[in-house]
Amino acid sequence: MSLQIREERVAIYPGSFDPVTLGHIDIIERAAKQFDRLIVAVLNNLSKNPLFTVEERADLLRQVTAHLPNVEVDIFRDLLANYIRQKEAQVIVRGIRTVSDFEYELQIATINSKLNSDAETIFMMTNPKYSYLSSSVVKEIGHFGGDLTEFVTPEVERAMRLKFKGNGRE
Repeated sequence: MSLQIREERVAIYPGSFDPVTLGHIDIIERAAKQFDRLIVAVLNNLSKNPLFTVEERADLLRQVTAHLPNVEVDIFRDLLANYIRQKEAQVIVRGIRTVSDFEYELQIATINSKLNSDAETIFMMTNPKYSYLSSSVVKEIGHFGGDLTEFVTPEVERAMRLKFKGNGRE
């Protein structure tokens, strides 16, 4: 009788998560069912003006994913291809809302494949009830004091209210 050692299936879901929305959480919960370990990797997107620091975003993600035992939250400040090698992950998970998302994500997936041919990118279609939702829209609604309950968790809404109040925006 031979023992088979199954390799742990590790996936990385990278993003800026500024802020983490119910759409992000939906992808995290669904991806967590598919892999032994899912690393939600928070990055500082240099092309965006963040509301929260990377550390604050990671903390919020830890709060909203605490119910998922195989999910860990991490911060990275490197090329995704290098980070994947470091974490020994086999898969990159990306959420897709629209055709324009797909075009952008396909370009990024191709680049990641060139930089690290060992990792596959898996696209997960967003739940249709979140297809309109983006962090940018959520920030704008929050900025003007709109109701955020359909877009983010209570923890994230509280953090956003404090942030906007602290910046004199509300």
